Amino acid sequence: MELLAKLSNIPGVSGFEHEAQRLVGDELRPYADELSIDRLGNVIALRKARKPSREKPYRLIYCAHVDEIGFMVSAIDERGFIYFVPIGGFDARTLPSHRVTVYGTAGERPTTIEGVIPGKPGWMTDDEDRKRVIPMDELFVDTGLPPERVKAAVQVGDVINLSKQFEVLNDEIVTGRNFDDRIGTYALVESFRRIENNTVDVYAVSTVQEEVGVRGAPTAAHAIQADICVAIDGSLPSDIPFAKSHREQCPIGGGTGIYLMDNRTIGDRDLLRGLMDTCEKHGIPFQRNIGGGTDASVVQRTGSGAKATTIGAPTRYMHSTVQMCHVRDIQATVDLLTYFPQYAHLILPDDWN
Repeated sequence: MELLAKLSNIPGVSGFEHEAQRLVGDELRPYADELSIDRLGNVIALRKARKPSREKPYRLIYCAHVDEIGFMVSAIDERGFIYFVPIGGFDARTLPSHRVTVYGTAGERPTTIEGVIPGKPGWMTDDEDRKRVIPMDELFVDTGLPPERVKAAVQVGDVINLSKQFEVLNDEIVTGRNFDDRIGTYALVESFRRIENNTVDVYAVSTVQEEVGVRGAPTAAHAIQADICVAIDGSLPSDIPFAKSHREQCPIGGGTGIYLMDNRTIGDRDLLRGLMDTCEKHGIPFQRNIGGGTDASVVQRTGSGAKATTIGAPTRYMHSTVQMCHVRDIQATVDLLTYFPQYAHLILPDDWN
């Protein structure tokens, strides 16, 4: 829980992932044969094959994006209220009444200021107000500070993130603001520590700027030229009252989700079978998932192409401050990533170049 909490609580809005990537690099370095950071900020750790299946080992990428959605300061009015634009995909309905942290850079030294995104007070609303969602461009951050103090610390271009911290909610249920994709980041780091007897070179890649258009992964994919890619992201559970019964999939607590397809990738059939076989061999609970888009899409189409799909713990309420996972699903994801490098070479044909 300690590492999971550290990875979940550290800030890392898309384009501002530096602090989070330092932590990831520090955690991966003791277990890596090589570690580098590319020009976009992706952390790339290599664990060379311990039992290579051929003279030049196949290359397997595990990638999880470290960035989270957030905001950028776009204006500060004469009363010190801070306006913002989104970085990544937000549903404006979820934002009022949340606390935020503003990372100010206007002063001599960087500083953090706490604030809230308020809703419109009830006594100021009419019937029409109560029916509508407040548009993003009408929302603002209230720090409660006088304008001169706000402007001395904050300027246009500074980053804001939601302030929710990691918590154990009930028994084995955990919650946080950025489980998309810090749960994946945790699974990446924890499995990399445990890999043994790998027949392939394993590259653990903590990618940047996935939430704003899968921007970081292409540079890492180009450098590595992988044969196989397993992205790690949240699976999409629809085990809640809002879902129709015939659309339910991936309940939390049911095991790691293996993506059959998503908005950008159709999972490679051989890879899917290899992942499921690994689960069955080691008693790892898994579920079939149809998900959103992930880093797997760009790795699949880079160079000569790679066999690719995504796995991950089912994550309720993505892109909100109440994202929720079951510890058993997180552990199942780690276990699958740990054992798969022993068998990864088996899914590739003999004439694979």
